[in-house]
Amino acid sequence: MGVRLQNPGYQHGETKDSKPLAVKPVGVTKSNPDTNAAIFLYILRTETCFCRVVYLITKCWFFWSLLLLSLFGIMVVYSSLLLVLGFLLIWEGCELYLHWCHKILIVLVIGICTFFMTVLCKFWHDRWLTLGLSLKILAPYIHLSSITMMVLLSWPVAFYLVHWEQEARFRRKKMIHYGRRGVKRCTRLTKLRAVQVAIGLPFCLILCCLFVVPLGIHSPCLQEKDELGPKPGLFGHRGAPKLGPENTMMSFEKAVENGAFGLESDVYMSCDGVPFLMHDYDLRRTTNIMEIMPNASNVTSNLFYWDFLSTLNAGRWFIQPQLKPFYDMEPLSEADREKARNQKIPKLADLLELAQKERKFVIFDLNNPAGKNPFRKTIIQQVVRVILDSKIEQHLIYWLPGSNRNYVKSEAPGFQQVGRLYPIEVLTRENISIINVDYKRLFYNGLRDYKAANITINLYLVNEPWLFSLAWCSRIHSVTTDNIHLLRQINHPYYFMTPGYYMFTWLLLDVVSSIFIVAIFCFHTENISLEKRKSKKRALKNVSVEPPSRVAEIPWTVKPLYPPVAKSVRPAEFQQSPRRKRTSQSQSRKPSNTTDACKGDTRQLIPFKDSDSILTPTWEATRKATL
Repeated sequence: MGVRLQNPGYQHGETKDSKPLAVKPVGVTKSNPDTNAAIFLYILRTETCFCRVVYLITKCWFFWSLLLLSLFGIMVVYSSLLLVLGFLLIWEGCELYLHWCHKILIVLVIGICTFFMTVLCKFWHDRWLTLGLSLKILAPYIHLSSITMMVLLSWPVAFYLVHWEQEARFRRKKMIHYGRRGVKRCTRLTKLRAVQVAIGLPFCLILCCLFVVPLGIHSPCLQEKDELGPKPGLFGHRGAPKLGPENTMMSFEKAVENGAFGLESDVYMSCDGVPFLMHDYDLRRTTNIMEIMPNASNVTSNLFYWDFLSTLNAGRWFIQPQLKPFYDMEPLSEADREKARNQKIPKLADLLELAQKERKFVIFDLNNPAGKNPFRKTIIQQVVRVILDSKIEQHLIYWLPGSNRNYVKSEAPGFQQVGRLYPIEVLTRENISIINVDYKRLFYNGLRDYKAANITINLYLVNEPWLFSLAWCSRIHSVTTDNIHLLRQINHPYYFMTPGYYMFTWLLLDVVSSIFIVAIFCFHTENISLEKRKSKKRALKNVSVEPPSRVAEIPWTVKPLYPPVAKSVRPAEFQQSPRRKRTSQSQSRKPSNTTDACKGDTRQLIPFKDSDSILTPTWEATRKATL
């Protein structure tokens, strides 16, 4: 696998102007298993973000993780509401009828959540470590906010607990009066008590834990002001990748303009021995090789000659919105867009020249050549020679590669040797006083030991202000960042708090919250008791104590309204006539002579005309009975 020239007369020492340049990949195709396996391993090794992996595959940047998380969040919330509704229906004794669409949705959500949680726990282990670190710096503020939330939550909790307590007492008093239904009442009472315990007990336990949790909080940002260390230095990760195309001279110049402490990059070696700056395994993402030579786009970048690499455009991709490497990038000015459009792949010597001019430190990862690169065994010697030829001051070089370190020490004793997360004994034996480590691994693996051994620490990759503040409070010397233009504006660590101020706030909030919660419970208890007394008074007002008016009036009494009727003899007015003559008889039925006392009274007994209704006494019958 390699790259050769089509013109056999073109040699390494000749220039592009003397011979026409044309390169052709040899032995490398899209189906080559070695190349594909190398690309796959590279992605797994260097890319941990889901969006970045999708971007490398599709060449189109989109925040897929947010879209998927939003979709799954909606599905989970909807399924949770279904489960809560089903629980409430079962609680009330109703039969649960679930539509087949909902059944499929619940099974699908459970399967997707289980799958993604397994994937996250296995491949996003670093993300969980970052979450744990965020609790270190945010713990005091989360504690104070949690107490406030518990005070707000105490309002509905107190309302329902007091309401259920009143209902439980009422059911316990009335339980003996229900006979056979006493078992049902007892079951209902048990459920009420169970709900009270299930809600009230966790609320009280969480509240008590929040009141005493500061005794176990240890946050690096809880310290006195005079103990705070200096602000960490900033290494521009591939320059300033949010202000210019990464690993280009424009990006490094932007990092210098924003006060970078040093410049970080990645170095590959071309087939003709020229170290150049490139991060990716191939040239597809950051160059226009797909337009010039699409058949060779999968070839690793260290299998090309520098004369061909120098012709590629390395900045045009940066100004395309769909290919931007960061979703929160600020728009470029017209001058910066024009400058980015004309960027080329820089050599290591170009970076060293800028660093010497601006007096900036340089740190880089060195990628060993693969395949038929003739310098794969002598890359260390070649890079050291290029650095020494650049006349840069040796103490500005942070030498990170670990191979052939003895040779580097002998050839360039002024280089500052930088190690990884090695044991302190190994660092002491090799006389290494600087380490470059991942922040997640350092904070969980002996930060205190390295600080006690007076080891200078550089963390990567620190992009968030809260994480930079954590490094600042932890007395870290420098960090590597993509957000150099943002972190340089931070003049004081975020979430910084003195222990005395935190203790005062903690005790004051505990006392105030306790008073508020007790007052809320007392308010609900008194409010429910007051409503109960008002309901009793309202019920008493609705009960009438006066007798019915018709009973008290004369000549009406109880007896005239209901005259005695003999079992054997019934008045003609109470006898039922045949159905055919019922209408005529009822129409001819009129009241007879009435007394003067009854003339002005309009309340007369009117017989029902409905044949199916019960026959009532007529006025004649009532008059005779009264007389």
